[in-house]
Amino acid sequence: MPRTSEPGRSVSSRLLELLFSFGPGETELSLAELARKTGLPHATARRLVLELTTAGALEQRANGRFAVGLRLWQLGTLAPMTESLRTMAQPFMDDLYTALHQHVQLAVLEGEEAVIIERRSSPRALGLISQVGGRLPLHCSGVGKVLLSHGESALTTKILGSELRRHTPKTITDPDVLRSELADCRRTGTAQVRGELTKDADSIATRIVNHEGRVVAAISVVVLSGSVHRQAALPSVITSGRGISRMLGWHPGVKVRKG
Repeated sequence: MPRTSEPGRSVSSRLLELLFSFGPGETELSLAELARKTGLPHATARRLVLELTTAGALEQRANGRFAVGLRLWQLGTLAPMTESLRTMAQPFMDDLYTALHQHVQLAVLEGEEAVIIERRSSPRALGLISQVGGRLPLHCSGVGKVLLSHGESALTTKILGSELRRHTPKTITDPDVLRSELADCRRTGTAQVRGELTKDADSIATRIVNHEGRVVAAISVVVLSGSVHRQAALPSVITSGRGISRMLGWHPGVKVRKG
C-alpha cells in the first residue's frame, strides 16, 4: 500500500516516488493515478508534478496525462555502465540485426529482473511487449537466464525458492528443471528459450564478460519460432558476445566468475 504521511518524509523522496511510478506498460499516467500510486494528497501530487514538468523531468501530453520528460531520459543515458556498454555493443548489434533482421537485445541485471538497455528491431519482426528500459523476468527470458545463471548464489536461491510465474504453457516453473538449465547455461555461456515468455517467440542469448571475468550483461536475438534455425543463429550471437567482452577487456585467459 502506498505510503501517505510518514514522519520526516522528505520532498525529494516524494519526487522520486512520483518518477518511479512510471514503468513498462505505464509510460503515461494521469495526475489522479500518480496520486493514487504514491499515496500523496491530490494537491501535493499536483504541485510536485508541475514542478517536475517545469524542470523537464516530466512532460504533459495533449491528452492531459504525464510521461517521462526528455531531460530525464537524457540523464538516464549517462549512467556510466549502461552508456559504455551501449556504445561498445552497437556495432555488434548492428551486425546481428543486418544478418538476421530480427530483434537484438542488450540487457543488464537490476535487482531480480533483466533490464533492456539497447535494442534493434525490424518492422517485420515478431511483435514484443518489451522495449528499451523494459524489464524481463529472469527465469523465462534468454537474457534473464544468462544473467541469473552467472549471478550471486543468493539471487539464484531466492528466484528458485519463489513462485515462478507461468507466462505461457511452455514456461518452466519446476525449480529442479530450471536449476539444471542454469547449470548448462553457466557451462556454455548461452541460453536458448523456446516460447517461455512470449508465445511463438524463441530467444538465443549469450553472456558479456568484463576484464575481471564477471558477467555484466547479456545479448540475445529474439525470433519467431521456426523462422530462424536456432543452431544457425547461435554462433553469430556467441561471436557478438565475445566481441563486446573483448572491448570490455576480457580475453580467453580470463576465467568467467559466478556472482
